[in-house]
Amino acid sequence: MHIVDAHTAGTYHVVSRCVRRAWLCGVDPLTGNGYSHRKRGIEERIFALAAQFAVAIYAYAVMSNHVHLIIGVDPEAALRWSPDVVLRRWFAVSRRKDDTEETLRQRIDVSAGNEALVAEYRRRLGSLSWFMHALNESIARVANAEDGCKGRFWEGRFRCQALLDDAAVLSAMTYVDLNPVRARMVDVPEAAEQVSFSRRFSAMARAAAPDHPLLPVAGEGAALAVSEVEYLKLVDGFLGCGDRSRR
Repeated sequence: MHIVDAHTAGTYHVVSRCVRRAWLCGVDPLTGNGYSHRKRGIEERIFALAAQFAVAIYAYAVMSNHVHLIIGVDPEAALRWSPDVVLRRWFAVSRRKDDTEETLRQRIDVSAGNEALVAEYRRRLGSLSWFMHALNESIARVANAEDGCKGRFWEGRFRCQALLDDAAVLSAMTYVDLNPVRARMVDVPEAAEQVSFSRRFSAMARAAAPDHPLLPVAGEGAALAVSEVEYLKLVDGFLGCGDRSRR
């Protein structure tokens, strides 16, 4: 597992696995119990958190017993946010059940003068560890409530690998986007649900413009050194499909 420098921007391939690698987000082949509906909740939570943290999600795949993320983290971006923005973002991450816009404003007003608290929330919003904690803890809580049980949902701490340049990021992205194909869940990556490639493919199919730089699917981050169409061709190359035009 790579140790992430909390003060330095970086991009990582992150994997979280269900405890004992059980099929807690799919159809259990032994019991026949189905939990595939949880995949959409995980995907929605990824996007909700990416809107608040200083992160960029370049690829993701929610599988039946694990989750892949290609995620860029930029702690310096959080340093540019005002105290009001920091508090609003953090309270959105840790929202209370009875929060309204009025109570949220009151929480912000009460906390705005506490410089140490604002600094701590700012640090958390630029942290990969806190992003994964907010993702995994919330999913575990919902799943345990649904199952009427307690205990771990995920296998300890997430694993991550640093991606040091665009070539490494693109290689990891294709690996993640092709996960459902390798698992024989689908024949082509655009047919997979809760996977970043299908979201990119659908967005490109709807777009009027012929091509764009390859941006994150969620959050804010720099474009990679290829276009959307070039990335489709790259994935096709790994898949062995030749040079298809899928715009």
